[in-house]
Amino acid sequence: MRAFIVAALLAAGSLGGGAAWADTVDVANVKYETALDLAGQKLVLNGAGVRYKFVVKVYTAGLYLTHKAGTTAEVLALPGPKRIHISMLRDIDGNELGKLFTKGIEANVSREEFAKSINGVLKLSEIFASRKQLNSGDSFSVDYVPSVGSMVLLNGKPIGEPIKEPEFFSALLRIWLGDKPADGSLKEALLGLKRDGRR
Repeated sequence: MRAFIVAALLAAGSLGGGAAWADTVDVANVKYETALDLAGQKLVLNGAGVRYKFVVKVYTAGLYLTHKAGTTAEVLALPGPKRIHISMLRDIDGNELGKLFTKGIEANVSREEFAKSINGVLKLSEIFASRKQLNSGDSFSVDYVPSVGSMVLLNGKPIGEPIKEPEFFSALLRIWLGDKPADGSLKEALLGLKRDGRR
């Protein structure tokens, strides 16, 4: 029976009906493409999961890299473009989100690293503050491109100028991948170590 089901699914895929399944990953009803192009390079979805605050789903996050990486050190050392994509699952005050991200960076980097990243941290906080509120369904990405910097996109549209300091993007990723991550299960999900089971 199981073989029949597998065969049926393969047949459906060969007819095109299952093509979309292989191209996206569903995380709390948010679809993440398994691959995308950034700055002329193909990125793959390293992992994706849900950020929880107690039992409340706050947002989904997906990490895109040029190659799969299973540790924080590997992610940070990997050359080439990178993307972190966030999709909101509930409404949240822009100032509050900016403060949470700033605290998350401070908790996971040294004073020296934070000082090098401060320009980007302030710019990101300003972007969220100017938005007032991010609503459920809103999304934002931070794209890092070597020699260009980190570009913030809100609902797919670039906001402001790139943040030049390369240290900023590494510091930003540590919010989720650092020693004191915002959510331990989300860290494992972004590193591709497990799929977030809390649905």
